Amino acid sequence: MHEMGIAQQLVQIALDAIPEEIENPRVEKLNLRIGRLASVVEHSLTFCFEIITKDTPLESASLEIDFIAVMVHCKSCDHTWEVTGPVFKCPFCEDGDVEMLTGREIEITSLELAE
Repeated sequence: MHEMGIAQQLVQIALDAIPEEIENPRVEKLNLRIGRLASVVEHSLTFCFEIITKDTPLESASLEIDFIAVMVHCKSCDHTWEVTGPVFKCPFCEDGDVEMLTGREIEITSLELAE
């Protein structure tokens, strides 16, 4: 289950982002962007996140996940489209020389601290 490793990295990044001058910080929400091809199972990530945040400033924080579509650009005809199936061939010119623009990212967009 690679979600545990992802959760650990997210927690470390979030903890490093909390300003040191804040006493007893408590994170309420961690906002994420996750690409559809990142192969992240939301329930598994949430479960792992809950386990590893115990006794940290992220304990009880919620994960807000914005799933990002797979967007591809054709190098031959210059079209860009959203891939919704398993085929990465250009639907306009049928060439396979494509570049993936989005869909593999896993990133924290923001975290919200309690007052």
